[in-house]
Amino acid sequence: MVSLEQLEPLPLLYCEAITEKYIDPNGHMNMRWYVTLLSEASWAQYDLIGMNAEYFQTGQGGGFTLKIFIQFMAEVNAGEAIAIRSRLLGRSDKRLHYMMFMVNETTGKLACIGEGLDSHADLATRRTSPFPAQIAARIDALVAEHQRLDWDAPVCGAIHV
Repeated sequence: MVSLEQLEPLPLLYCEAITEKYIDPNGHMNMRWYVTLLSEASWAQYDLIGMNAEYFQTGQGGGFTLKIFIQFMAEVNAGEAIAIRSRLLGRSDKRLHYMMFMVNETTGKLACIGEGLDSHADLATRRTSPFPAQIAARIDALVAEHQRLDWDAPVCGAIHV
């Protein structure tokens, strides 16, 4: 499995302190909040590749999540803090394959791994569309950087670009 030290070079996308509103009757963070927090981090990931608020507002395009696979590794409880980092794995003309790692900063444990497949979209037609050249170039640069890491991404095997 991936160590917390191995995750350090990855872009930090999102941090949050977990409050009681996240806690379910089992006394830990409910699975719906893992999805919510990974979704919040995805906006920062889009920003990282050039799909920022201005990009969306000007109608140049957007992003749709096509698949997501979540592995729950350790509980997160009220009063603890999480941080989410991302690793880009690859892309096609229209799709982006990535992983997000949610770390419980309080306990020092990997809380979950989210693996996803997103697609660039033409928001006028509501259909997938190719990444513009400048965004594709940013993705390619990050994929190349992440491929130089000295550890293999723990992919689920169910998601392919």
